[in-house]
Amino acid sequence: MAEKTVATRGQPRTTTVREETRSQEQYVTPPVDIYETGDGLVVKADLPGVSKDDLEVRVENNILTIRGKPSHIAPGDPIYREYRLASFFRQFELSEKVDQTKIAADLKHGVLSLTLPKAEEAKPRRIEVKIA
Repeated sequence: MAEKTVATRGQPRTTTVREETRSQEQYVTPPVDIYETGDGLVVKADLPGVSKDDLEVRVENNILTIRGKPSHIAPGDPIYREYRLASFFRQFELSEKVDQTKIAADLKHGVLSLTLPKAEEAKPRRIEVKIA
C-alpha cells in the first residue's frame, strides 16, 4: 500500500496542473498506523472530532481515500474563536493483493479502523503433494 497524499523522499513533487478535484479548503494529513495480519492489513487513522456523518472512505481506481471534516463539540454558540478546525485528507494506492470488495470501516472515539482483507489468490495456501 503506497502513500499517495504526500511526496516521498527522493521523489520531487512536480505539479504542472492545478488540482481541480478538491476545494480550496485546507486539509491536514491524519496520522495512521498500518498493521499486517494473517488475513490482510489494518489501517488505524486518527480523526479527532470527526463524526460518522462527516467521514468519507472511498475506493476508486485502486486509490483508498479518507476524508473527514471535524466539528467543534463545545456546547453553545461560540462568542470568540481563535482557531479553525482543518479537515482531514489522505490517500493510499492499494495493491492487487487487497480484496477491495470486502474492505470494512469502523469509527470509534475518533479513530477510524479499516480492515483490508487479502484477496483469496494472495493468501498463503498449502499445496497438497500427490504420490505418484
